[in-house]
Amino acid sequence: MSEPRSYPEGVTSWIDIEHRDVEGAQAFYGGLFGWTFADATPPGAPTRYLVALLDGLDTAGLAEAAAIDIPTPSPWRTYVAVDDADAAAARVSAAGGKVLEAPTDVGDAGRSVGCADPFGVPFRMWQPRRRLGVQVVNAPGSWNFSDLHAADPAASAAFYAEVFGWSFDDVFGFATMIRVPGYGDHLAATSDPDIHARQSGAEVPTGFADAIGWLATAGPDDEPHWHVSFAVANRDATAALAERLGGTVLERRDTDWTLEAVIRDPQGAVFTASQYQPVSA
Repeated sequence: MSEPRSYPEGVTSWIDIEHRDVEGAQAFYGGLFGWTFADATPPGAPTRYLVALLDGLDTAGLAEAAAIDIPTPSPWRTYVAVDDADAAAARVSAAGGKVLEAPTDVGDAGRSVGCADPFGVPFRMWQPRRRLGVQVVNAPGSWNFSDLHAADPAASAAFYAEVFGWSFDDVFGFATMIRVPGYGDHLAATSDPDIHARQSGAEVPTGFADAIGWLATAGPDDEPHWHVSFAVANRDATAALAERLGGTVLERRDTDWTLEAVIRDPQGAVFTASQYQPVSA
């Protein structure tokens, strides 16, 4: 049996969202992705924190927030795994970023840090203890990737490379892949023993087993941000269901590997639903 999914330092490991209407968010995302929810509120916390489960496995977080605590719309947040939250926070500051929330224990689950890169893009870091990170990925209804939409991709790449040791590779002129070298070997030795065999085809970009996301240029009307995508079995069916649940489909697009829908949830958070379907299929 494979081990629980764990994340070496520098790998994106968790996503969550703050919502004013927790029940409404549960209804939307539970209806859309088949999630159930378990209470994971740390002792003494002033607001609730729920873990979304897909087939009983941790897949995302849902935090309750007062209206004054979050922007409108509320964004999906991406966390990067670190071995030592305090040391990682110091690296962020040294590289020109900002520590917005000092390293803080979250019960016995782990230690959290809120940051922004030098260009004002928020991200978070997570030092795991009991809660290792997302336990189901790339299956329909689960987290697929977090992508950085940057105003200056080269400058952003330099920052994240300095803080986390990331590599950036152009893929057939299509996009820039973010990699943590050795991550695929870690997965093969722990939770995903078949990853190298599964990603050995000629159509798979070199180093894809190490991929943790993509780097893109933010559009003229797009604030730089970390953007979350979820895997789905059928893009169009998911888009139609999102609309029935009160969401809005902002865009549909087809790429060489995916059929995608950009969706805004009823409270304003934006994400992508991504169906894997290569053109050659």
